[in-house]
Amino acid sequence: MRAARPLRQAADQMKRRPELCCGAILLTCALILPLTLTCSRVKSVVASPRAPLRFFPAEAPLADLFLGQLEEVDRLLEEADVSLVFYYAPWCAHCITARQHVQQVALRLAQQVQFVAVNCWWHQGRCRKQKIFFQYPVIHLFYRRVGPIEYRGPVRSEYLESFIQRVCAPLTYLPSVRALHTFLTQHQQAVVGYFRFSSSPQPAGYITFLLSALHALRRDQQGEVRFAVVTNQAVAEGVSLREDESVYLHRRLNSSLVFPRTQRNFTVQAVCDWVFENRESVIHWIQPTGVKSYSLEAELQKGPALLTFLPHNPLTANQLLTRVSAVALQYHCGSEEDWFPRCCQSLSFSSDASVCELCVSRCWALALYLQRVSLSSCRSIQSSYGAFGRWSVCCRSVPRPPLDSITGLQCRSNKTLRFYLLDTQLHWPLAQRLGASPDQSRDLPFITIINLRDETHYVLNHTDALEDFIQNFSATYSPLHRHLVGHKQQQQTQSLIQEVTSDSFLHTVMDSQRDVLLLYYSVWCGFCSVLNHVFLQLARLFQGNSALTVARLNVGRNDLPWEFMVDHLPSVLFFPRHRKQMSVKFPENTPMTVPNLLRFVLQHSDHAPWEESGRGAEPQSLLEAELQSLQRQVFSLHRARERLSQQLSVLWRENRRLTLHTHTLETQNAELQEQSGRLETLYREKTRQLSDTVHRLQELADASEELLEENSLLKVLLTVLRERDGWEGDRVRGVDYAGDVSPLILYHLNSSPALFRTSVFA
Repeated sequence: MRAARPLRQAADQMKRRPELCCGAILLTCALILPLTLTCSRVKSVVASPRAPLRFFPAEAPLADLFLGQLEEVDRLLEEADVSLVFYYAPWCAHCITARQHVQQVALRLAQQVQFVAVNCWWHQGRCRKQKIFFQYPVIHLFYRRVGPIEYRGPVRSEYLESFIQRVCAPLTYLPSVRALHTFLTQHQQAVVGYFRFSSSPQPAGYITFLLSALHALRRDQQGEVRFAVVTNQAVAEGVSLREDESVYLHRRLNSSLVFPRTQRNFTVQAVCDWVFENRESVIHWIQPTGVKSYSLEAELQKGPALLTFLPHNPLTANQLLTRVSAVALQYHCGSEEDWFPRCCQSLSFSSDASVCELCVSRCWALALYLQRVSLSSCRSIQSSYGAFGRWSVCCRSVPRPPLDSITGLQCRSNKTLRFYLLDTQLHWPLAQRLGASPDQSRDLPFITIINLRDETHYVLNHTDALEDFIQNFSATYSPLHRHLVGHKQQQQTQSLIQEVTSDSFLHTVMDSQRDVLLLYYSVWCGFCSVLNHVFLQLARLFQGNSALTVARLNVGRNDLPWEFMVDHLPSVLFFPRHRKQMSVKFPENTPMTVPNLLRFVLQHSDHAPWEESGRGAEPQSLLEAELQSLQRQVFSLHRARERLSQQLSVLWRENRRLTLHTHTLETQNAELQEQSGRLETLYREKTRQLSDTVHRLQELADASEELLEENSLLKVLLTVLRERDGWEGDRVRGVDYAGDVSPLILYHLNSSPALFRTSVFA
């Protein structure tokens, strides 16, 4: 009740004084208004983004949707059979570089392909809201609403145009047997489908085959697998296709295959998977991303690899590519015209027997197998060979190849090579790291063999033949010399420590007229950096000495022959003159200090280090000069020590003064905290007294209010009594009577005011 009384009193006061309520409202508005203005001022600090501009020139034959209008893309795709959509971000450097190439392709193919560019970075566009791309640019192609077919190859005009042409014509029509033979000869991996269009203008199997060719482009960016279609039965019999809706996979090393429709469903995914599962290739295109990745290492881990860097344009014929492909085919199994026939054939020996693949390189190997199954020995029945001839054997007696030929060398060597192609224009920095000369023209091929297991690689000279290069690598005792990758040293200035590279190692270190102290180091080796000053001091001791060379070699950038390599860094080797084969390694358990290194050199050298000094100085003069130099250094160190002692004394005095000042401040702080505690105690006491006073005043106010009420009632009672008894007529008697009854009335009023009021008003 007492807690609610102040609230009621405040409400009564606001009712009696409405100006207090208005003041409170005005004060609240005055506080909210500055906050609102402040918040609005903070928001205006961030400037709104500028509206995007066209990314491509206005004269370019493509639709540039720089506002990210994704709904326009759907409309444009319906207007053309083949469309290319280029998703870009205006700030992306790759997009800016690719813009010129896309524009060049659009100028050449504007009549055949619809080109669309979409800004997928504008935050208000639908492309940014609906598409999620982790890198730019992104190129999608659509073939009659089939897609998207993402292009992941190099964004260069010739590569992009070649891919677009394969999307525009995913199937090659073969009208004659000659065209079929040319198609199978030009392409390593060819797929031919036979469909009869007499029953329907577009058979269902043909649509499936067409979609399979488009689906294969997503997995084959280089176009190594080519699809063709045959509609003439006579042409189809050239590859032993007789049934309608048959698919033939041409292979050069093993027997060709026909899609097993009895075992698999003839669907787009099934045909595409079957082609990529059974395809074979003697040479592969690889395209490293140019950043940190394992794409190249994954291929090199498979075994020795022959990398061919050559200039490549997918739109034109390449004689170098044809030459390398022919050598790779000859290395694996040989051409059809050579001694080595295609020797793999599917055959079965009974109607219920399973079909097996026999791949042999000699006729007697097949004969042994046939004798095991109680059949006649191997015979020359080449004429009965055919793709569907399950009862025939592709084997004939042929002469052995010459030992110096690479024909079929894969079967005769335990160093199987894998052939890879790389574009010189795209990966020339990699070729330089592998040994290509900076002065070499990029129009010439660069060929190297890398054996990652043996950590070796060899480089083909321009004067040697590729066949001889492969033959020498495959030999049991290879005459090839390991290529050493070395850093090309700039013009070296006169220095105390000579820098050695791969090219200058034999000339410098193996000099029979000089002793050489060689330090093996690398830039990432922290211990090697610590030893730099030690070797500098040692080099100063032998400065001007023509009989000893102090050198160092950065093994991180320079390769050496295996016999000169070390197992850890840093390492120090001493090569004495006239006895280079008796090189000595500095002990690993001995600290590398100047006295220890000097003792190591004197111990293994067959002459005093000053015998052939270039200056012709005597031993005593050299030692005196070194002694004077050391004395000067000691004197300089003493002076530096004195200066350091003076500075330390000044710092000690300053530290002492600061300590005393800190102690004084801590004392004053303690006194202030104590005084603050007393003031806080006094404050609490005064607050308690004030609360008691307020409580007492409140009780007095309540008592005064009750007395005022009782006084008012008493006055009313007296007035009523006077009117009732007629005391107004006889004032004198009434006064006397009133004087007699007043004490009685006051007694009843004090004893029971409520009862008295009730009785009076009753």
